[in-house]
Amino acid sequence: MLRARIISTGSYVPENVVTNTDLEQIVDTSDEWIIERTGIRERRIVDGNQATSDLACEAALKALKNADVKARDIDLIIVATISGDMPFPSTACFLQQKLGAKKAAAFDLNAACSGFLYGLHIANSLIKSGAHKKILLVGAEVLSKFTDWSDRTTCVLFGDGAGAVLLEGTKEKCGIYSTHIYSDGSLSDLISLPGGGSKYPCSKETILKRLHFMKMKGNETFKVAVRTLEELASRTLEENSLDPSQLSLLIPHQANLRIIQATAKRLGLSTEKVFINIEKYGNTSSASIPIAIDEAVQSGKCREGEYILLEAFGGGLTWASALIRW
Repeated sequence: MLRARIISTGSYVPENVVTNTDLEQIVDTSDEWIIERTGIRERRIVDGNQATSDLACEAALKALKNADVKARDIDLIIVATISGDMPFPSTACFLQQKLGAKKAAAFDLNAACSGFLYGLHIANSLIKSGAHKKILLVGAEVLSKFTDWSDRTTCVLFGDGAGAVLLEGTKEKCGIYSTHIYSDGSLSDLISLPGGGSKYPCSKETILKRLHFMKMKGNETFKVAVRTLEELASRTLEENSLDPSQLSLLIPHQANLRIIQATAKRLGLSTEKVFINIEKYGNTSSASIPIAIDEAVQSGKCREGEYILLEAFGGGLTWASALIRW
């Protein structure tokens, strides 16, 4: 049976570190308050000249180097992002040009924080069908440029970064065993960036109303996320006839430490089996899981033959999971 497998990973975060103490200087918040409610201690922020494709390129180059693969060998590039360089052309096309991947088709995917796993679902399907042989999947975000730094409820949450994986087919027992994607548009108002599209195109009024920054109803989102992710994780394991005890690692979207802990508790997983880096980077949306995967690989936590569960929840609302045998 042919399935897709991750053959290499790479990640990149900007050098500039913004701590909770730094945020105390610009909004009414505190390091203690932020840590208690989110688990975040610091985040990485780009300098003014860096765009999303720049971060994506750095992560992609590392993934290519780690696999000893040339850009010319890639036949598809997917970039999951909600903070692309421009409305169009796609950030994936900018990335293609930067890499020199002239044989690759390229497109962007928008599923907010679930974007990388939506991309994994698509990449897995395309490889299994035989339509593509080698796919570069990147999650990349520059959320700092869409963050309202006067809004203490959101500015403490987000950061910038990129993660990349290179996928190809395998008939071995390793690879992606299943992917699951879901959405509920009736809850689209919980997390959004209202301005800049055809509904609220850029105008003096939308700028004055600060519609070009991310908006979030935190308490409502938290409640839905906890319930949804617990059900998603259990369903994914059941569909693969696995018990939580057979998991070696859970790599969740890094949005809120309390959400991560609630899911782990429901599955009966010890702290050692849950990969957490939210304290360093905050919520990097589509980049969150691929950055975490790369760090887990580099630290030796992704071991051959072991089962790894990925899960995410984001604006849309969207949620997704993937079960991998490494």
